Amino acid sequence: MSAANIENVSTTADKAKLVLVVALVVAALGGFYALVAKGPIVQWLTLIGGLVAAVVVFLLSLPGRQLVAFGNDAWREVNKVVWPTRKESTQMTLYVFAFVVIMALFLWLTDKTLEWVFYDLILGWKK
Repeated sequence: MSAANIENVSTTADKAKLVLVVALVVAALGGFYALVAKGPIVQWLTLIGGLVAAVVVFLLSLPGRQLVAFGNDAWREVNKVVWPTRKESTQMTLYVFAFVVIMALFLWLTDKTLEWVFYDLILGWKK
């Protein structure tokens, strides 16, 4: 992405849309708790409706459109990835397991050697 594609224009209308998004979220939460007496169905419909309205207003603003464009660009990049085959994944997994086993044996031998050197040779604490 070049610097020419980046737009940092933030109009008053976009700022008003973002304020409206916050107001819709707060109203949805307030309605959810204020309508306890009406029952859970009304509460959840109020909450979900308010949040959906907030998302729609956000997507109509410049930051929302930029977020959607970013998501589309990211999805296009993910589609370009060359994923490993099943055989390659299995081989790499076996290499990792083999390395872990070899490293565990190395650390165990190092530990036992140091234990023998310090406790038996230097300190003379025979077990």
